[in-house]
Amino acid sequence: MLRELAHLKKAKVGRFSSYDKTGRNQDYWIIPPGESRVLADIEGPGTITHIWMTQRNHYREVLLKITWDDAGHPSVLCPLGDFFCLGHGIVNSFQSLLFSASTRHNNQFNMPCALNCYAPMPFRKRAKIELINESSESHLQYFHIDYEVYDSEDDLKDLGYFHAEFHRENPFGGWGHEIDVNSPESNIVNKEMIAWENNYVILETRGRGHYIGCNMSVTNFKGQWWGEGDEMIWVDGYKWPPEIHGTGSEDYFNQAWGMQKNAFLRNGSSVHEEDTGGYQTCYVFHIENPIRFERDIKVTIEVGHGNHLCNEVSSVAYWYAEKPTKVLDPPPVEKRLPILRDGYRKVWIQDKEKQITTKRVQLTEEMLEMKRRWKEKHP
Repeated sequence: MLRELAHLKKAKVGRFSSYDKTGRNQDYWIIPPGESRVLADIEGPGTITHIWMTQRNHYREVLLKITWDDAGHPSVLCPLGDFFCLGHGIVNSFQSLLFSASTRHNNQFNMPCALNCYAPMPFRKRAKIELINESSESHLQYFHIDYEVYDSEDDLKDLGYFHAEFHRENPFGGWGHEIDVNSPESNIVNKEMIAWENNYVILETRGRGHYIGCNMSVTNFKGQWWGEGDEMIWVDGYKWPPEIHGTGSEDYFNQAWGMQKNAFLRNGSSVHEEDTGGYQTCYVFHIENPIRFERDIKVTIEVGHGNHLCNEVSSVAYWYAEKPTKVLDPPPVEKRLPILRDGYRKVWIQDKEKQITTKRVQLTEEMLEMKRRWKEKHP
């Protein structure tokens, strides 16, 4: 990685930015509600080397859209904050290898924040970056998009296209949210097709490429430890056990005994629930150990052991693919906004009209028995 600093390479560098072309100091763009703007349109072959953005708000309402090589679909389509590893519309200062953020307003909703992405994004013909304002207000945006272009596609040999996909379950359709975490009743068997069908899906895509990590945000309705869920990652089709089977949620994010208040280069907490009253965002990047696939990949994690919890969960998966691949459309804006809390009553404000649960865990005989036992203990 650092050897690239000494690698002399023939390339033309450039930047698209929001600078004031009149020479004055209004170095921002205003995007009216319901409209989109093209921030950069670059003729390849080339690589986007760095993205910097800063704004006051709208971290869930505004979408970042990136399309490669005139494809008829985007390969990145994410809420702005979540793309940069800040979930829930909350800002916080943190540092990682691929993303960083800096703000004076740590752990607050919708406040000014600087966002950076250093993931290299190669393209062969064209790169088009857009911002879509789905809020009901005008959106103010400063930005830099740094890139380099080459004389030949030979400079891009064996390089994949960057992808990012947002997913949300609000709430996740768990089978026993009333049951305490790590209780005997929560300790059901979750394996084989039950796990394949029921786990929260971080990424499911076809084609050839490699998965490089994700961020995951949790709104902790339960109020206990939200983890215990193992990651299970299937490569090139279903089999049991999968190629990757972990030992717990915090373990997948390379921590232990819960998530700590730190942000390392490859893993950590960009938002910690102890600072926010129940909102958590974790991230992990497979820099040295990307998970390579030839035909397809399914990246999943349990929500609570055996998927018994019904917390809100959202995520962004990051991967490189051989060809530009269509990502899932995010939920409509009203169904991706953060769940707020009534500060006086200290309860979560649940609005059924804004919820999105794409599937519910199908109850097994063991789940039904454990729910019965729990009810007997807690009539």
